[in-house]
Amino acid sequence: MTATINPSTNHNAWAKVIFEPAKEFSNTPLPIIFGKVPQGLRGTLYRNGPARLERGGVRMGHWFDGDGAILAVNFTNTGASAVYRYVQTTGYKEESAANKLVYANYGMVAPGSLWNKLFKGVKNAANTSVLALPDKLLALWEGGRPHALNLQTLETYGEDDLGGLNGKLPYSAHYKRAADTGEIYNFGITPSLNSTLNVYKSTASGRIVQKAVHNVDGVPLVHDFVLAGQYLVFFISPVRLNMLAVITGLSCYSDALEWQPSKGTQILVIDRQTLEIVSRGEAEPWYQWHFSNGYVDANGTIVTDIARYDNFQTNQYLKEVATGKTHTVAKSHLSRVFLNPHTGKVSNIEKLLDSHCEFPGVPSEYVGKNSPYTYLSTFRPGTDISKEILNAIGRYDHHTGALIIADVGENCYPSEPICVKDLDNPSQAWVITVIYNGKCNTSEVWVYDADRLNDEPVCKLELPGAIPHSFHGTWK
Repeated sequence: MTATINPSTNHNAWAKVIFEPAKEFSNTPLPIIFGKVPQGLRGTLYRNGPARLERGGVRMGHWFDGDGAILAVNFTNTGASAVYRYVQTTGYKEESAANKLVYANYGMVAPGSLWNKLFKGVKNAANTSVLALPDKLLALWEGGRPHALNLQTLETYGEDDLGGLNGKLPYSAHYKRAADTGEIYNFGITPSLNSTLNVYKSTASGRIVQKAVHNVDGVPLVHDFVLAGQYLVFFISPVRLNMLAVITGLSCYSDALEWQPSKGTQILVIDRQTLEIVSRGEAEPWYQWHFSNGYVDANGTIVTDIARYDNFQTNQYLKEVATGKTHTVAKSHLSRVFLNPHTGKVSNIEKLLDSHCEFPGVPSEYVGKNSPYTYLSTFRPGTDISKEILNAIGRYDHHTGALIIADVGENCYPSEPICVKDLDNPSQAWVITVIYNGKCNTSEVWVYDADRLNDEPVCKLELPGAIPHSFHGTWK
């Protein structure tokens, strides 16, 4: 934990929105401030992110610690509306009642006595991603179970075991929904002296119907994986937890993570149907938070696209975001990895894009298949990336190698781009992003023509209040 920070002390425009806890609002019609909502854009955008990084005048230790809040933006025949609510986790409610921080988290040791440090446990922040199921919305956080919410009102129902998370098995923030079957795949790491990777297969309703458990080396930090054709692939970077430091309360989880490049990147290839390991391999060391996509090419090679970092400096940069000032350089690039599924051996690594990228993704119909485009978050040309956060979105064309950037303007910060199919015209797609305007501390929803990201948005909608920078979203 850190002391209270004065938000007026020479911080960048992106920092304003993180100093005051976000304010909820009930379902509210959204005024159109530019253009018009496309006729075929019908459905709901859900986004999740840390909305409160302070309690009782004390700042949380890392951006990942903030209490999760969900934004739902509904596009209907009568117009657009939005609702914004905190996920009512046990930890959120307890700390609200006490008006102070009580729990440990990714970047915080539990306050108070040694007993509290050792036995209070870690707060499920429910702040990372969302999974929209037919009858509920899941707020995801990789260290524990998901929280189920009402799809319309965002009322929190409570933790959900999805019919198979026995013994409070964790359920990661990064599921994969197969484009061909609608099946949902996910995982969770159970940390111990002999850590295990729990792999789950669910029906389209979210109910877990198959599980497998595989041993992994040490306690790694595994944030994401990739679905590629008939395979699930895990690239386990050489970051390991000093578990003794965490267990004794001497260090928070984030500060106890050690970069150990001599371990290389461990690779697990898993059969999607049986959930059994096909091969294990090893490659050079790198770190990634996120994968764009994967597929199997005509030669049977797994092709995977990664937002790749050369080291783990990204964690320090993200820790600094919570203070409102960053100085660490943590640059990634979009890389393509070619992998033999039967041996786990990498045959080639190709740098696709030298520009920094994060939150890469493909349209939902291409998950696990060869996609012509990757949509991503990046920086405007000329940005000092040690002092700013992501301030542009783009589309990378895998056929031409061209990157088209939507420059949203100075001191404006777009969320991860979500590509959405038009209901009336299957050849038309839209890209939706939530913009935080640091000049006037407001937020808007912008809709772009997916093929014309470098043009003006087709529509801009005004939100009732400022929405803090979020992590991940989905479309239903």
